[in-house]
Amino acid sequence: MIKIAFFDTKPYDRLSFSAVNKAFGFDIAYHEARLMPDTARIAQGADVVCAFVNDDLSAATLNILCENKVKLIALRCAGYNNIDLPAAAGRIKVVRVPEYSPFAVAEYTLSLLLCLNRCLHRAFCRVRENNFSINGFLGFDVHGKTVGIVGTGKIGRTFAGLLQGFGVKILAYDPFPHPEAAKLNMQYVSLDQLYAESDIISLHCPLTPENKYMINHQSIQRMKDGVMLVNTSRGGLIHTQSLIDALKTGKIGSAGLDVYEEETEYFFEDLSGSAIKDDVLARLLTFPNVLITSHQAFFTREAINNIATTTLQNIKSFWADGSLPNGICEKCSAGKCPSCPK
Repeated sequence: MIKIAFFDTKPYDRLSFSAVNKAFGFDIAYHEARLMPDTARIAQGADVVCAFVNDDLSAATLNILCENKVKLIALRCAGYNNIDLPAAAGRIKVVRVPEYSPFAVAEYTLSLLLCLNRCLHRAFCRVRENNFSINGFLGFDVHGKTVGIVGTGKIGRTFAGLLQGFGVKILAYDPFPHPEAAKLNMQYVSLDQLYAESDIISLHCPLTPENKYMINHQSIQRMKDGVMLVNTSRGGLIHTQSLIDALKTGKIGSAGLDVYEEETEYFFEDLSGSAIKDDVLARLLTFPNVLITSHQAFFTREAINNIATTTLQNIKSFWADGSLPNGICEKCSAGKCPSCPK
């Protein structure tokens, strides 16, 4: 029986994977601990390690997994920036879930945009305190605005599809333009043009060494004054201190963030009884025009079922004939692997 060491387990992980595993029959050991060098030896005796976005799959962790004869790392997510792919090359195979529900993330992106624009999060709290004033809640019509979409994979294109009824102009940037762009009324432009002309910018690309901190002081200065920035992809796409500086001056008018570059110690955890030690995150939380959520854009019934099914099917395929239908390689660290879904 194939043994799987499951790290960073939450109650919903256990429920969804246990239900789907009835059709596969794997021996799954659920561990609440995150995967890192200090916890990697928990996987001793396992054939597969199942990891999530905040697990540490650095070279040090991979060395321990290889010493313990782990043969496969099954990421139960689309992103892979937390794994040292060159260190894994030729030693341990890696698979992921490239598509679990583009609708989940795209719909959440739209909800962040609308909630942030019309201050619904603040209005909800104000009314619960019997304060029915609408001062400070002035938004704008999305209709007629220009939306810039960075990354036109499945999620970016699904988000563009949702925008069709809003009467917006859509600009797009992607190193790999997609032929469906015309059907979605997307116009591919350079990043500089997208920054300069967009009223709203939404990020839908994986994090790679080439685009880390693509939103920084220099790129922000090329944007419209008062631009709205939405990020449901990876926190490392944004240099957070540059974002804070731009929020303070009003260069960025508002920001909707479901991810944060140093989220590992905070997101997915209940820290309501603790003080936030991360001064940058604490500062972000003070802005009334910033809406932060805890990496929950993926979190729908359909998505978590698809994640469990695809992850376990990835494992079954590898053990059946060595195939890697959703495998990634060291070239993916630069976003250049032609065999990987974009």
